[in-house]
Amino acid sequence: MPLVRISLLAGKTETHKRNISEAVHRALVETVNVPAQDRFHIITEHAKSDFVCDPQYLNIHRTDDLVIIQITLNAGRTLELKKALYRRLAELLSQEAGLRKEDVFINLVEVPKENWSFGNGEGQYAT
Repeated sequence: MPLVRISLLAGKTETHKRNISEAVHRALVETVNVPAQDRFHIITEHAKSDFVCDPQYLNIHRTDDLVIIQITLNAGRTLELKKALYRRLAELLSQEAGLRKEDVFINLVEVPKENWSFGNGEGQYAT
């Protein structure tokens, strides 16, 4: 926990994708108490025709550098922690990956702890 899905337009460098992943993980560790070794990221590149977003929704101007970050994690974090995570993610992605804060789209998916199996056919968090 958590499982991070990072989606972006195809054609970005390996360094850019690595910087995004590093920034996301750092923000999770710093703000919502994710253990440093708990890192599971799936980075998916998409053709422009398969990456559809409104460029002005909520009056936020988005460019082709948009990155969509979906984080599945255990339920139970406070609203304050979630807001801190959003802020820190945008800060770090701006600093370390050169992204505009307007191009950082974040979605949290909260699940009960028993919804995870990390291997061996076991529910390590199921009690």
